Amino acid sequence: MGKQFGRKRGARGLKRPNAPAKYDTSKRGKRQTEEKVASSPAPSSSGESSNEPSSGVASEEEVVFKEPSMYDNLLYTLGTGSESLANAYKRRQRDEEGRSDTEEDTDGGPESLTMSEEEDNEGGTDNESARVHANGSITEQGEDAETEDDEASDPDEMHDQDVDGQSAVGASESMSSFTIHLGHKLSKEEVDNLTRRKLKYDWETPAFDMPSCRWMGTGESFTKDANTSSSFGLKQKLCKHWLESYKTSGGDDFHLSKQRLFFSLWCLGNSYRDILHCNKKPFYLKGQEEDSCIMDAYIMHALNHIFRTRDLVTKNDAKVAKHEETVKEEILTGESFLDHGFTRPKVLIILPLASIALRVVKRLIQLTPSSSKVNVEHIDRFADEFGAGAFEDDKEQNELSQKVQDYENSKAQKSSKPSDFQALFGANNNDHFMIGIKFTSMTLLRTIKLYGDFYSSDMIIASPLGLITKIGEAEVEKEKDVDYLSSIEVLVIDHADVISMQNWSHVNSVVEQLNRLPSKQHGTDIMRIRQWYLDGRARFYRQTIILGSYLTPDINALFNHHCVNYKGKMKLVCEYKGALAKVLLQVRQIYERFDADSIVDSDDARFEYFTEKVFPKIKDSIQGGIMLFVSSYFEYVRIRNFLKSQNASFCLLGEYTKQSDISRARVWFFEGKRKIMLYTERAHFYHRYKIRGIQNLIIYSLPERKEFYPEIVNMLEGSHNMTCTALFSRFDQFRAGEDSRKPASKKDGGIREECFCFLLEVSSILTASKSLSV
Repeated sequence: MGKQFGRKRGARGLKRPNAPAKYDTSKRGKRQTEEKVASSPAPSSSGESSNEPSSGVASEEEVVFKEPSMYDNLLYTLGTGSESLANAYKRRQRDEEGRSDTEEDTDGGPESLTMSEEEDNEGGTDNESARVHANGSITEQGEDAETEDDEASDPDEMHDQDVDGQSAVGASESMSSFTIHLGHKLSKEEVDNLTRRKLKYDWETPAFDMPSCRWMGTGESFTKDANTSSSFGLKQKLCKHWLESYKTSGGDDFHLSKQRLFFSLWCLGNSYRDILHCNKKPFYLKGQEEDSCIMDAYIMHALNHIFRTRDLVTKNDAKVAKHEETVKEEILTGESFLDHGFTRPKVLIILPLASIALRVVKRLIQLTPSSSKVNVEHIDRFADEFGAGAFEDDKEQNELSQKVQDYENSKAQKSSKPSDFQALFGANNNDHFMIGIKFTSMTLLRTIKLYGDFYSSDMIIASPLGLITKIGEAEVEKEKDVDYLSSIEVLVIDHADVISMQNWSHVNSVVEQLNRLPSKQHGTDIMRIRQWYLDGRARFYRQTIILGSYLTPDINALFNHHCVNYKGKMKLVCEYKGALAKVLLQVRQIYERFDADSIVDSDDARFEYFTEKVFPKIKDSIQGGIMLFVSSYFEYVRIRNFLKSQNASFCLLGEYTKQSDISRARVWFFEGKRKIMLYTERAHFYHRYKIRGIQNLIIYSLPERKEFYPEIVNMLEGSHNMTCTALFSRFDQFRAGEDSRKPASKKDGGIREECFCFLLEVSSILTASKSLSV
């Protein structure tokens, strides 16, 4: 029966996205004062509401419903056997007719607020999880419902709740950021502004411990809502375990640590705003400490969100079990028990490689309090598939990590590959994975379950390719779906710079798929789904955290267009040191600027400049050893087709080139049998080849990774000419700023000069023409 009706509340005449019949997203019986509506619905067997207008006056706008909904019919039917439900139906009728609205709001509003405030102070004493039943059952007990049965309160949970309720810290957390964020009701004006993206960065503040960077954001400055409590906005047991883990690892003062800095100053635990931090030093570039601290921060934030969600559901389940008759009416008409999404998973972490996922999951297990991880299911399978073998306790994990590190160091000494390449790709470099993680809290056995069904999991860790594969399967096979992405409330994209070297369009597709209305019910108790889910506004409540070592236009576009959290957003803006000083050779570096009217036309303008200005010089020259470096695969295909049309002598080295063809191309180029080599940035990222025989380097498009620029230029070693030519436009400001000395200026459209040259002597840069300036 649960599939046959929807829930109505707080209708304001706003149109919602088309939803399946299982989710009737019309109005609920209880109204707010400003949403008074005058209409006279009568019970009908049709179960549908008419779109025809009728007269009625509302305080803000006119909303008309001529026929009763399924929900009205349900209340009417159930009311025949229950006095409380009959009263609820009568009160709903009065509400529809515009009578006694003020009285109803007086009864309902404060009560709803009180229940919300009690979420962190009140613990259930029953070890049973119950659903609402009326005349049998009003919801289907599906897969999601089954998973709630093992989430009853246990002594450790109750102790944690008591601490929160009695201590001073607990008092300050009674209205935690979790409660405030998810309990906020968006106004029509807020929704319109978010939809139109009418948000401006209206504040900025220096970034601590990063002299060349500053934070800028929308809304209030993050320093105003910083949580100064001793628990940093975390649940008590999580905070206590984090402190113990920090001390065990040899830390001294946690309040001065980078873990605390990233968690508190970023407001990960104090605010749910969107965050873009693309200046972190990754572990593979000798940034192990900073990378680990940032990872700790978002893991603790994710755990805190999951545990608070679980505790809220558990407490409400216990109240329903204790006071079934009295609570029944409140669930049907109030908002105190709205604690569900469409599906259970609330946190999604997107990572590029299985080896990085191994680091995150291992640290996740370590940071989970022992009271919640008596057992970790399928840990051996996970270690085999994602790492080098099984691990059990912290001591064995540390020993294993040390052995792996020693192995990688010895391998790096024997290999000609750079150390950062070995650190990133020396372990499991599989980029196609997806794993669900479920936290259970039964009385006798508390478990972290790896490889849980996605619909029964609390957290999903996946690669972009793994997610896009599931989305593609759901589009082809009707029996499959990805509705488990419909209720994601915290999205973390870590190592975005590495993902950009894979296929960033996959990330765009995944983010667009999030927070959509599901195609099926999946056993969800629809009477307890939050209103903003039914309104199709879940994306305005989702927090997105994007982390990387540098910023690209694609990452920036995703943050600007797909991160629309109503709490606002903040991003780190930096001035880069540049990479020219890392060029070890005395190379004449020529930057040639081409004009482009818009970013849409920049690709065509670049190609036209190359074919008309650059290629004729190459074609007429008898010199060989010309390397053409391109940053994207689309440019690679375009230049390849052009060279074929010109019958040019060239060879290819791209990310999809077979190994046998790569070896053959390198030999031909070195021996002079091929005049031109076309080389892509992704091929360099995944293989880090040292190409021999280069006499003239032409950078068709600047690399995204600034460390690649000196690496490629230094391949000119042994050349007689030592010349490098780079093409750029004013829309290459991200890359030009990183590769040269300063970020390109927006004030006058970027770089002013048509052509300029850099000559390197020792470590100083001498400018042959006007410098690249702001």
